[in-house]
Amino acid sequence: MLIGKFMTKPEPVQEVFIGAGGNRLIADRFGESGNPVLLLHGGGQTRHAWSGTAAALAAQGRVAYSMDQRGHGDSDWDPQGDYRHTAFAADLRLVATELARRHGAQPIAIGASFGGLIALFTEGLAVRDLGEGLFAALVLVDITLRTSDEGADKIRGFMRSNSLEGFASVDEAAEAVAAYMPHRPKPKSNKGLQKNLRQRPDGRWRWHWDPRFMDGEMRIDSDRQAVDPDLVKAAETLSVPTLLVRGASSELVHEEHAQEFLGLAKDAEYLDVAGARHMVAGDANDQFTSALSDFLNRAVPVEATV
Repeated sequence: MLIGKFMTKPEPVQEVFIGAGGNRLIADRFGESGNPVLLLHGGGQTRHAWSGTAAALAAQGRVAYSMDQRGHGDSDWDPQGDYRHTAFAADLRLVATELARRHGAQPIAIGASFGGLIALFTEGLAVRDLGEGLFAALVLVDITLRTSDEGADKIRGFMRSNSLEGFASVDEAAEAVAAYMPHRPKPKSNKGLQKNLRQRPDGRWRWHWDPRFMDGEMRIDSDRQAVDPDLVKAAETLSVPTLLVRGASSELVHEEHAQEFLGLAKDAEYLDVAGARHMVAGDANDQFTSALSDFLNRAVPVEATV
């Protein structure tokens, strides 16, 4: 069974997890049983960014959870604005442990950008603190230990713009996104974009994430910064099947950044997706989904338990 253009994507079931601070974490579950997969969005995104991939994984016999991280989407905003990397990692450790309990198998973690960085960091902390990791496999989508200064500044600039004042309409927000990503065709409808916005009491539309997230430790090291030692250790101690996916035209992760990571995580596989920029799954969805399925079927076959 495949999720194609002529098939209706199954409706997900909403799940609630509890994070390290008692915070509610909202996820969409696709599928009923099978190896668990946890999909983590990038900074400033929501769980809906992974809906298509989650549905495809469920169609292959896995149970996929696409989760809003703290301060994003429908998950709780932290009252104290705690968006340090350690807070995200503490949430993720609890969710991974719960998924392993439910399904009798360690989850596969698939993270885009910031989500991938947090997955890597969390795995490293678990190995350090517990002597073993949390995940059956890792897929890191367009994120490495270091990123381009120019690309990182561009992303942060877009996220900060309009984060407080918002937009007069969804159409205005769509125009801002189109200006930021001129390479991508405009969608026929803004329905998908609306899932990433909230209309506030003043009538203006604002992004579906806490603006204070930008003041936390985003943990993305750039060319002008030393690579964080915790992330270096996490990469060096990886012992689970790992796939690094880079958009060949990524404005954030360059080839030298990928090679630096692969020099540390020596057993990791690498995929360079032609025609894709930082938003790999959105820019080249078919190629990404095919490569992801191939890797997962080899690394953690559907019938396997961990």
